[in-house]
Amino acid sequence: MSLAKPSGTARAVLFDVDFTLIYPGPTFQGVGYRHFCARHGIGVDPAAFEQAVAGASTLLDSSGGIYDPQVFIDYTKRIIELMGGSGPGVERASRDIYDEWAACQHFSLYEDVADVLRGLHRAGLKIGLISNTQRCLTSFQKHFELDGLFSAAVSSSDHGYMKPHPSIFEAALRALDTEPGDAVMVGDSLAHDIEGALLCGMRAVLVSRSGAPQACPPEVPVIQSLRELPPLLAGRAQT
Repeated sequence: MSLAKPSGTARAVLFDVDFTLIYPGPTFQGVGYRHFCARHGIGVDPAAFEQAVAGASTLLDSSGGIYDPQVFIDYTKRIIELMGGSGPGVERASRDIYDEWAACQHFSLYEDVADVLRGLHRAGLKIGLISNTQRCLTSFQKHFELDGLFSAAVSSSDHGYMKPHPSIFEAALRALDTEPGDAVMVGDSLAHDIEGALLCGMRAVLVSRSGAPQACPPEVPVIQSLRELPPLLAGRAQT
């Protein structure tokens, strides 16, 4: 995979959380959706889950203003509908799924995360989190035994705005006492993480764990594992 080299050494690195550091377990896969829906008398096809997620994704891509739980509830409703669900129970099932998304026990840490974060911390970088979900980021750090690694943590539900709105990036940079040009944003969303960071004058690295082609700006490195990140932050990556 071709990597562009960020200019200069980073002083701070900010991470997205969902699908960058953690990933959902069975609760938020097709079978889990079937269980949520069954509670409200709705039948869905678990085999249609992945295609339904892809079909609903534009509802999240267009977000980025004031944090509104209804954005995520409508997204979940669309997934359920594309899985064959219908009726008044769809709204209630979607709210149940939204509420449970905040619970850390439904997620796992990617295997490369802990070692890389601890290595960056030992190297003296300031590390922060920016998340578009309602999950408590203090609970996230404790649950995954990452206490003491982060100097800032900003969730959109607490801050009030969602990525890519500039104010959430600016709030994290203030908490880190870091200028945009000295910071790198690392995330899996081109629309939310990468474009938002670039608009604020930050550098960015896109995480594409699947290796799927991404239409990134040429100055944005694309990595499949966080283990590729430390040399990029030190300005040592080869093009």
